[in-house]
Amino acid sequence: MPEDALHHPHDKLFKRTFGDPVNAAGFLRLEIPAVLSSVIDWDRLRLEPGSFVDSHYRHSESDLLFSAPLGSADCFLYLLFEHQLAPDPWIALRLLRYQVRIWESWRKARPNAGHLPVIIPVVLAQNAEVWQISPRFASLLDIPESLATDISGFVPDFTFRLVQLADIEFEAIRGTPAGILTLRVMKAERVRKLLDEAVWDESLLIQVPRETIEALIRYILNADVDKAAFDRKVIDISNPEVQSATMTLAQQIHQEGRQEGRQEGLWIGKIVNLQELMGLAPMDPEALSAIPITELRLRFEQLRREYDARFRR
Repeated sequence: MPEDALHHPHDKLFKRTFGDPVNAAGFLRLEIPAVLSSVIDWDRLRLEPGSFVDSHYRHSESDLLFSAPLGSADCFLYLLFEHQLAPDPWIALRLLRYQVRIWESWRKARPNAGHLPVIIPVVLAQNAEVWQISPRFASLLDIPESLATDISGFVPDFTFRLVQLADIEFEAIRGTPAGILTLRVMKAERVRKLLDEAVWDESLLIQVPRETIEALIRYILNADVDKAAFDRKVIDISNPEVQSATMTLAQQIHQEGRQEGRQEGLWIGKIVNLQELMGLAPMDPEALSAIPITELRLRFEQLRREYDARFRR
């Protein structure tokens, strides 16, 4: 999915960081059972194209699919990122649907294949409180206890690894420096600790590239933190290179925000003026300010066409 299609900052940061197989491997290899992790060739982990989530869930989740050798066979590792606020006990059902889509896509590309590759599903939840959700699909089935053994061969079942940020201390998050910082920032956003030391860990910041720092800074500022406190936090960075890069990026992002604000005001003024010329009740400017600039432009163009049709015949 192109980045432009990702409307949520959580999704953008998730895909920017973990779309890199190095960061994904650093996270996944520590989150799946050791017996499986030991036989996966992590150096050959490859990001596969496409997204498999339902369209009506794309506001609250996104996904990444990876392939890698698993012993003498190949496998998929499917990473589903959930940033919804409330727990969903039906995640396992969605995972089953997504896995079927992955297999169907794989079969379409290989019509002569005799077997399906294994899929190892991992769910990463950006939650503020721990969810009481079973990581086993069969827990959703209403099976009489007395028949559990006899019926097990007739029903689908699988488990998934559920990684809940709410259940992990900041210092216990594992992976590459970029992966650790990304997950710390995502955890901090949920519990309103984006200016805490765990997020601004210089021992990690000095190890990540500038583009990662930029993505993290954009995410933090998008969360509407106290700007004065943010500026003080940047000034307090002791490493001169990290401080300079962070300060420059912050100033650039602030400038972009001011420019976008001026553009927004321009389009709002055009819309209100045109509505008044047409004898329409103008929309509340505050309501218009909540609309993205691209949509404001579309609304203005629609109004202008209506104006031309009515008054310029």
